[in-house]
Amino acid sequence: MSQQLMGWDDTIVALATPPGIGAIGVIRVSGKKAIEVVNVLFPSKDLQQQPSHTLHVGLLKTGATVLDEVVISLFKNPRSYTGEDVIEISSHGSPFVQEKIIQAIVSHGVRLAKPGEFTQRAFLNGKLDLAQAEAVADLIASNTEASRKAALHNMRGGFSSDLSELREQLIRFSAMIELELDFSQEDVEFADRSQLNELIGTLSLAVQKLLHSFQLGNVIRNGVQVAIIGKPNAGKSTLLNTLLNENRAIVSDIAGTTRDTVEEVLNIDGILFRLIDTAGIREHTHDVIESIGVEKSLEKMRAADIVLYLFDVNNTTVAELEVIVQQFRQEAIPYLLVGNKADVNVQASSAFTNFPDAIYISAKANNGVDALKKSLVARTISGDIHTEATIVTNARHYEALQKLASALKDVQQGLDSHVPGDLLALDIRQSLHYLGTITGQITNEDQLDFIFSKFCIGK
Repeated sequence: MSQQLMGWDDTIVALATPPGIGAIGVIRVSGKKAIEVVNVLFPSKDLQQQPSHTLHVGLLKTGATVLDEVVISLFKNPRSYTGEDVIEISSHGSPFVQEKIIQAIVSHGVRLAKPGEFTQRAFLNGKLDLAQAEAVADLIASNTEASRKAALHNMRGGFSSDLSELREQLIRFSAMIELELDFSQEDVEFADRSQLNELIGTLSLAVQKLLHSFQLGNVIRNGVQVAIIGKPNAGKSTLLNTLLNENRAIVSDIAGTTRDTVEEVLNIDGILFRLIDTAGIREHTHDVIESIGVEKSLEKMRAADIVLYLFDVNNTTVAELEVIVQQFRQEAIPYLLVGNKADVNVQASSAFTNFPDAIYISAKANNGVDALKKSLVARTISGDIHTEATIVTNARHYEALQKLASALKDVQQGLDSHVPGDLLALDIRQSLHYLGTITGQITNEDQLDFIFSKFCIGK
């Protein structure tokens, strides 16, 4: 799909750095008039005569008015991020100065860029495929080493390379089967069915591996929601403060102190755990505000990726804990039992032998908290977050891979049932279609607008 078909043969401008006061700001201009327009505002040098990938220092002016002293970065097509002529203006970081520069550029027939439009043009001009383009946004949004590494791997074409290999093999067999249809009267087979059968098996295993990686990828990209649940005074707020190493939640001996949920983020081994300290759950309370807090606690519990159920080892019975565990299991809620205040009575934990996976800590004394962190990681992450293999982190890719797996299953069933070549070719085309939707070989304008609208402006 070309830019001309989408009506994108004009020139765009946007601030590429975050808005606000800073040392410098970068204004990006891309399109066929980029060099021409900026050249009018930059009398220090004729940019149209300068080689690509060069820097130029001088005054930016509109008429006799000096806007700023800037550094011009010049990138001529096709050797630029977008594949078009690109100018990047490094100005001083005053929002007023940046706005005056952008206004001057717009006054020469350049329009303001939409969110993600620079990257969208890079995709349309063949500089990136769609999976790589989406990885750009993931890299910008990355906030842990694991998310940065996964996004960078995909942006550099790791995921696309895996898909390309699958697609090329499938296309080769598809071409042979399509050729058979042209000679249907001769009843010949150009595609070796046994080899195709082997290929479909290999492709299916590869797709399943990618699908299984999404659980880890989702954790890397979005983090893990951890609801800290328990009866009043179990020590939930104390545990949150200890995990964060700061006094974030109010701690009191008075039952029902926490009335609302308190949410904080903790980085453990490169994974973000979104900790939610909830109001203590007790069945009977006459306090209206506390009742609302309890209801919110139950909502958070059911929405969490894992529930950390904290209980006081000194005043919790085995029977009470068994009821809690049964409820978690009935509702299929992942949970981790944590016995708190084990320092008060060191023998108390021995009473809970029915729960061998429970962790025992003293949140107040910071004992056993490191073991709790390790257990959280082990319970929520299946796989190595530092692997060099491709990890699927995008829900759109996951959905397409699910459809691809189903299409490959149809091909396999067709082979097993010895269906005619035309029906087999139809299922193979469907498989190729779903592969193409991931990398962008098959797409439409509405889909592109939706994907790139989630990017930041200037990228």
